[in-house]
Amino acid sequence: MSTNFQFLLDEALLKETAQSKDGEFQRGDPFPHVVIDGFLPQAHVELLVEHFPGQDHPVWRDWRKRSPNQYGKQGPGSSRKFSLLEPLFLLALQEFNSWKFLKFLERLTGVSKLLPDPYFSGGGIHQILKGGILDIHTDFNEYGKLDLFRRLNVLIYLNKDWQPSYEGCLELWNGGGEHGHCVKSVAPILNRAVIFQTDKHSFHGHPKEWNAPEPITRKSLAFYYYTSRKANDQTYDSKTDYQGISVKALPEL
Repeated sequence: MSTNFQFLLDEALLKETAQSKDGEFQRGDPFPHVVIDGFLPQAHVELLVEHFPGQDHPVWRDWRKRSPNQYGKQGPGSSRKFSLLEPLFLLALQEFNSWKFLKFLERLTGVSKLLPDPYFSGGGIHQILKGGILDIHTDFNEYGKLDLFRRLNVLIYLNKDWQPSYEGCLELWNGGGEHGHCVKSVAPILNRAVIFQTDKHSFHGHPKEWNAPEPITRKSLAFYYYTSRKANDQTYDSKTDYQGISVKALPEL
């Protein structure tokens, strides 16, 4: 691949994608969402896969010191170390905070006046190691750093040649704890995007262990979008509400 290739989202292509999925987001069950395959142009996907940081990259926080509800999950926590990422990869991440992508999301979801998070708090990139899980949960939706309220999650998967035996499917649940169950399971295949409403009823996670052979990891991009005002009839807080569906003891250090 040419090193001068620039990752620039195509506004016309995004508009076409939103129009092709008209109304699908609102009809999503168990909460508003849409799954879009072949989301990005092939050249963009290849760039993201090529430059995705490896397991030992210094951008990652130490997952062993975090939570048994997200055993084996690598994340940066914020953009604090993003300067360590390969420049083309970093520029690609920033495109998802652009006006082009915000307009696409507004057309697709009907949520207006969206704002991105320039600090990528809790998001940007995620990687699950062998045996890793992400407990069923709802996300924080009150963002104190910028006094904003979270409305949407966008996940884009970057897993080449995913096999059912690898597990790690994203599960969308209709409730938490013993009263909820999985309504939809979404395989994390290459270039699949999942866009969903974020509130205290959008229970999701991947409770089944990632079982791909080493060194294959479960790679994804994660972007969160906000508004300056609360949605009507929603509860807001800064907590990630894990449900205890899937928990693994952290290794001793």
